[in-house]
Amino acid sequence: MMGLRAGLLGVGMMGRHHARVMREVEGIELVAIADPGGDPHGVAGDLEILPDIEALIGAGIDMAVVAVPTRFHEDAALKLAAAGVHTLVEKPIANTLDAGRRMVDAFAEAGLVGAVGHIERFNPALQELRRRIEADELGAVYQVVTRRQGPFPSRIADVGVAKDLASHDVDLTAWVVQSDYERVFAQTAFKSGREHEDMITITGRTASGVIVNNIVNWLSPMKERLTVVTGERGAFIADTSTGDLTFFANGTIPLEWESVSSFRGVSEGDVTRYAFAKREPLRVEHEAFRDAVLGLESDVVTMQQGLRTLAVIEAALESAANGTAVSLL
Repeated sequence: MMGLRAGLLGVGMMGRHHARVMREVEGIELVAIADPGGDPHGVAGDLEILPDIEALIGAGIDMAVVAVPTRFHEDAALKLAAAGVHTLVEKPIANTLDAGRRMVDAFAEAGLVGAVGHIERFNPALQELRRRIEADELGAVYQVVTRRQGPFPSRIADVGVAKDLASHDVDLTAWVVQSDYERVFAQTAFKSGREHEDMITITGRTASGVIVNNIVNWLSPMKERLTVVTGERGAFIADTSTGDLTFFANGTIPLEWESVSSFRGVSEGDVTRYAFAKREPLRVEHEAFRDAVLGLESDVVTMQQGLRTLAVIEAALESAANGTAVSLL
């Protein structure tokens, strides 16, 4: 069987990884690469570097990955939709909600798969976490706390930390608990002399009543990628930088100590670190996109979901600017 003919727009920091994985995934054949800036990481191999999206479409492709700066997503995606090409755009979906809506509508009207590269969803620790929550191992979910902190990445020029990084946490939080954000309140800081925020904390609540806190910055000398989900039977900690998932169970041993036992809460129980297959998230994401294009059951991040995540981020930035909570209902 011939593979799906795939094209890639943009071979910068993220695009080079897409190029590698697209060459590895069964059923996909990378036939065309376009980047107006050439091939800085030397990933083209024997493929010619095409100058623009029109040339990429001209190569006769079935599906495409768009890995150019966010402000160029809409133009490329609308041209791909008009040409009948299934498309995965890197996150965030677009730089404005209106642009994102036009993209959602274009792919829906054309009957094409439109997906957004919220790669954290495909992290093995989070996939295992969601499976275990779905299997009711935690009981009722009470709270999700995420921490995504680290140094400033020189690759980012056109957005702040909210759209670049917090969008990961908003998407993964809503996905893990299977409920959208209902309300947010946020604070931002501008400490590195750029026009965009480099720190944000978002506190909120999902429609299902889970309380949420997302702490994100580009100003920490250490790197941290943690998701903590607390519920009725204990707490899961997913470390997405290592792919590890640990469960801290509520204790079942009676408390002997008077001053502690007067607090009717939980005590510490067993701690379990799970062993499971850890596949590369980008590869799992590409397999999901391929399956969606083939009409198979697949858990891609749809453009509609990508738009919802952007709406939450925009609401958080609005909240931070105005000092008020913002409802998303």
